[in-house]
Amino acid sequence: MSIDQALHPTVVSPTGFTQDRIGWQPWLEPVDESELSPTQRDALIDAGRATSPYFRLLAHDPAILKARTLTDVDIFYNLQAGLPRGEREFAAAATSRFNGCIFCASVHARFAAHFLDDPAEVATLLEEGVDATLTPRTRAIVDAAVALTRTPIEFRATHVRSLRAVGLDDGAIADLIHAAAFFNWANRLMLSLGEPDASNLSG
Repeated sequence: MSIDQALHPTVVSPTGFTQDRIGWQPWLEPVDESELSPTQRDALIDAGRATSPYFRLLAHDPAILKARTLTDVDIFYNLQAGLPRGEREFAAAATSRFNGCIFCASVHARFAAHFLDDPAEVATLLEEGVDATLTPRTRAIVDAAVALTRTPIEFRATHVRSLRAVGLDDGAIADLIHAAAFFNWANRLMLSLGEPDASNLSG
C-alpha cells in the first residue's frame, strides 16, 4: 500500500467521550467488501465485521487480523470463570478513556453498561475520566488498568493486593490484565490508522 492511497476523510469529530454509536473513518484504503477473499473473510471470524472499514483495513494482512480477533474473542467471550463480562468491558473502556480512543471507549462503555448491574459508573468514567470517584471494586479495576496502560512496569504487587481485597481471584485478575493490555495495544492501532466520526449523530 503506497502513500498515494492515503485517504483524507471528511468527518464530524465527536465533542467528547460518549456511549453513542459513532463511526470510524480510515486514513488508508480498506479492502472493498465485495473484493474480500475467502482467506480475508475467514480472518474476520464474524461475517458481520465485513461491513466495518476498520476490520476491512486490517484484512490487508489476514493472518494478523485472524490472530488479533481470536485473541479479542477469547478475552471477552470466554466466560467460564474469572472476571464478569461487564468488568472486563469496564477495564477496556477505562484503558480507552485514558488513551483518548473515543471510538473504542464508546464501544466498550456500551458493553459495560449493558452487562453491569449498575451502569451509572460507566457514564461517570466517560465524563470525568479515570480519576473519577468510583466504588472501591471499580476503583481498583481502573487503577490496575491505567497502571498497565501507562507503562506495564507500573502494574505492581500493590495493585494485585488491592484487587484481591475487593474480591478478585487470580483468574479474574488475569482477565483484567488481558483486557487492559489488549486494548492498550488496540487503541494505539486504531488511533494510528484513522479517526472517530460522529457524522451519524449530527443529523
